[in-house]
Amino acid sequence: MLESVKQTEGDTSMRGFKLIAGLAVLLGAGMPLAQADTLSVVKERGAVQCGVTTGFAGFSAPDAQGAWKGLDVDMCRAVAAAVLGDASKVKVVPLNAQQRFTALQSGEIDLLARNTTVTQSRDTALGAIHAAINFYDGQGFMAPKSLGITSARDLNGATVCMQTGTSNEQNMADWARAHKVQYTPVVIEQFNEVVNAFAAGRCDVFTTDASGLASIRIAKLTNPGEYVILPEIISKEPLGPFVRQGDDAWLNVVKWAFHAMAGAEELGVTSANVDAQLKSEDPNVQRLLGVTGNAGKNLGLDEQWAYRIIKQVGNYGESFDRNVGMNSPLQIQRGLNALWKDGGLLYPLPIR
Repeated sequence: MLESVKQTEGDTSMRGFKLIAGLAVLLGAGMPLAQADTLSVVKERGAVQCGVTTGFAGFSAPDAQGAWKGLDVDMCRAVAAAVLGDASKVKVVPLNAQQRFTALQSGEIDLLARNTTVTQSRDTALGAIHAAINFYDGQGFMAPKSLGITSARDLNGATVCMQTGTSNEQNMADWARAHKVQYTPVVIEQFNEVVNAFAAGRCDVFTTDASGLASIRIAKLTNPGEYVILPEIISKEPLGPFVRQGDDAWLNVVKWAFHAMAGAEELGVTSANVDAQLKSEDPNVQRLLGVTGNAGKNLGLDEQWAYRIIKQVGNYGESFDRNVGMNSPLQIQRGLNALWKDGGLLYPLPIR
């Protein structure tokens, strides 16, 4: 079972103190924030410390037994399976939007998998870099059906709830300016407080990534049928895991863990048939599963790294379907997240 980090008020305060103190030491000494050998640290520790949301159904949230599950959690589990041989060797660290990059920079986490948008500034100015894109999304709007709003163009004069510390604020401001829509922002720091404010009627509209709106409607609102998600998407929100800059070996591990999952789907390798596929005559399958080639050695891992990911976590399609897709409460269509050969953007890089 995955381990959850229990946060009390004191824990949160101490975490903030430690992060600030750690950053001050690093900066004061003129040292880069990146830790040079995360792969060795993780192997020695025996667990991947993974930063996720404080609870976002479909992406990262604890189930009734307290085990964290979701598309992003599966990214963490895949890395643990590849590096440590066991997908359960993940220490989940719940973080809000303001904490996430500081926690990565300071070394509190090894991997940030927190439905985080890849942007130029985040890849260049925060000591972080994205390793993959595991969900193509876009910012949208949700409103109560009772307001009779059918389009984002109807939002002139509306109050709009959003979380601070995200790209949603700037996206909303840019879109409203371009479309000459006047609105009143209701900006709140904690995600659950934003949801509560919207449910209580403190604002007319909730704006965040469309996947988040689907999750909120199903998991957080008492009467999901009383709310409508508007058709407009106002931004590009490619979401993915981040690691620290300057640690290429760890970047490679996380990147190729994702592409192993996506490539397995493309090749028809699943958690159910992966053992049989070890006998496949397809050279692409043979290289993926470590039957031939030296992909594992290239990553500083053994040759069964990808086999374990697929066996223990599944391919990308399996993860998508059970967490956010048609076999989940969210029932999000694959859309842009389909494989390239099915009209989507998912284009697995070749393992060769």
